[in-house]
Amino acid sequence: MSPSRFVTKASIMERIGFIGLGLMGLPMCRRLQAAGFPLTVWNRSTDKLEQARAAGMTTATTLPELAAASDILLLCIADAAAVTAVVTQLQPALRAGQLLIDLSSIDPDTTRRCAEQVRQQGASWVDAPVSGGVKGAEQGTLVIMTGGSAVDIQRASLPLQALSQRITRMGDVGSGQVTKICNQLIVAANAMLIAEAVALAENNGVDASLLAPALAGGFADSLPLQILAPRMAARQAEPVQWKVATLLKDLDNAGQLSRQSQSATPLAALASQLLRLHAAQGHAMADLSSVINLYQDQETKPC
Repeated sequence: MSPSRFVTKASIMERIGFIGLGLMGLPMCRRLQAAGFPLTVWNRSTDKLEQARAAGMTTATTLPELAAASDILLLCIADAAAVTAVVTQLQPALRAGQLLIDLSSIDPDTTRRCAEQVRQQGASWVDAPVSGGVKGAEQGTLVIMTGGSAVDIQRASLPLQALSQRITRMGDVGSGQVTKICNQLIVAANAMLIAEAVALAENNGVDASLLAPALAGGFADSLPLQILAPRMAARQAEPVQWKVATLLKDLDNAGQLSRQSQSATPLAALASQLLRLHAAQGHAMADLSSVINLYQDQETKPC
């Protein structure tokens, strides 16, 4: 179904500014563009801006320029430091009534601090981290977990519907990021178990490319299994869909949150150790499917 089904009179009047044209950001912008939203984009590196211009998108050269042209600002950037830097640059240019929607995956404490910064200018904040990967961004099938007031999330849902299959309010500001951390615990542990299963199958004479279809619909099935297992079996790490470094960042956030709340997360800690070992071997920017390499060479196999 076309993303244009989401366009309403109210949404047409909302001008969208988008910050961050990475693996997820650029396909999201294409979805917003296809849905008919007035869209202006900004990115730190100019090469991504050139791609946006080639796709017919309006670009801003500075963040204040973007803020002036936008009613709703969406952020999709790498980490807490990047979000903080962008919000600090944006703050003087913000005005009352603007809404910032942060699609990035960062820690809840930073989220709450940034929300307070924009509130000082009369603007509002919704944390709206996403799950579903590059394919979900391209197809508009992301799931979005949000934190903020019900009124702000209702307004945010207008552009977010063009990107997602489901939007859930989890509570006040910061709740969306807590939920994303929970999501990433499951993804990380699942990814490592999938790699173990692929290696175990191969070491015992089973064609690991058959694992995903064989287990489809059973209790072991999951979207990561269906995506990662075939890629691991084929040793296919291109194109990059999930960066190892990105998941490690999320697991660091999980560790911080678990310590603050005195919650036990031993499986997440083990997944973090294994991913950190893999990153240290030169795979930080590689696709998550590359973790199968941990199980290939005897010298680097985890105990």
